[in-house]
Amino acid sequence: MGWNSYNCFGSAVHEDEVKANADYMAKNLKQYGWQYIVVDFLWAYDNPPGSNIGNPFQLRLQDGSYVPWLEMDSFGRLLPHVHKFPSAFNNNGFKPLSDYVHSLGLKFGIHVMRGIPRQAVWVKTPVLGANGITADMIADTSSTCPWMNHMYGLDMNKKGAQEYLNSILNLYASWGVDFIKVDDISRPYHKAEIEGYSKAIAQCGRLMVLSISPGATPVADSSHVKQYANMWRMADDFWDNWKEILAMMHYAKQWESVGEEGHYPDCDMMQIGKLSKRGPVGAERYSRFTTDELYTHMNFWCIYKSPLFIGGNLPENRDLELALETNQEAIKVNQEGLHPRQVYEQNGSSVWMSRMPNSKDIYVALFNISDSALKVPVSFQSLGLKGKVIVRDLWQHKDVGTFTNTYSPTINPHGSMLLRISIKHKLPQ
Repeated sequence: MGWNSYNCFGSAVHEDEVKANADYMAKNLKQYGWQYIVVDFLWAYDNPPGSNIGNPFQLRLQDGSYVPWLEMDSFGRLLPHVHKFPSAFNNNGFKPLSDYVHSLGLKFGIHVMRGIPRQAVWVKTPVLGANGITADMIADTSSTCPWMNHMYGLDMNKKGAQEYLNSILNLYASWGVDFIKVDDISRPYHKAEIEGYSKAIAQCGRLMVLSISPGATPVADSSHVKQYANMWRMADDFWDNWKEILAMMHYAKQWESVGEEGHYPDCDMMQIGKLSKRGPVGAERYSRFTTDELYTHMNFWCIYKSPLFIGGNLPENRDLELALETNQEAIKVNQEGLHPRQVYEQNGSSVWMSRMPNSKDIYVALFNISDSALKVPVSFQSLGLKGKVIVRDLWQHKDVGTFTNTYSPTINPHGSMLLRISIKHKLPQ
């Protein structure tokens, strides 16, 4: 559970904005389980004043050099740009910002692109920990990202490739990084490099979450990704469009029953709050989801046990956003529910469930995915329950009644309910 800078600041987030979001989380959200503060992509790039560009392609000048030039040390490891992160001055890296986040009782994370900077390959930087090996000797120059050309992939069969990954993870560990999101690694699915990042984390001496993206991680590789990654994207970038919620439900169905403790299919960042302040998609705005859609968004991410990363700028939260992010009963479904699965989807209704640990109680989410008000029924037999049950509405924080066989509330279009269903025990005579 945490916050990620991408959806509100694109590549152009600044240190003071990261701190402001950390301050807000520490004051308002930490007690509900929110803890990670993640700086997303291009922190090594100097966004000029007013720049919203999120993927500036590197070009070669007449002498073969690259522009824009990214901040990089003598071992080919990217560094945060001091214009955006002033505390990184004098080779401090992200250590001062990480220390600040940790001082609030939170955890710190960063986004990285798969591979090695092409500018490191051009200048043949030495690989730390691999005597005589330089960047050009381990790069796979045929393996590039189609939407950002700053990096080459690594040929993990080459001596020095694993040592390079070890060197960057050791650097991140020295900064106090708790979470890395590795991009451009799962479409196509780069097995050897995923294993390489996992091994590099294991040797760095610091616990870190390994998140991989973008989406379309192959379901056929579910055993592999579950072994080496902690979270993996199921789909491309998710934004505040109702059709994308419907699509995410279908992706989630494909990954049903794959996740387990510490290893989760990822529905992507949550489009709640103030978005696109500095890009990357559309004009600055509060989420385009209606109130009903926002609750459906939250309810599905919770019932499915997706990692919860807020995309909106936290200091601009209104009462609505704060309410969505601070419902302890809903968050408990996300954090404690077991074995989420779809009960059914038909006639404009979709029902999902998960099990409460050490209990016969069941969490149930009812979704009206149609465009008009609708009764969304759930039969208790389909949940494995018999007799009378007590239904509790987790957003209203109250029991709505005792029912037999079926519960069938009318729900607004694109709306939902998040419930806890308990067997009603007979009182002793």
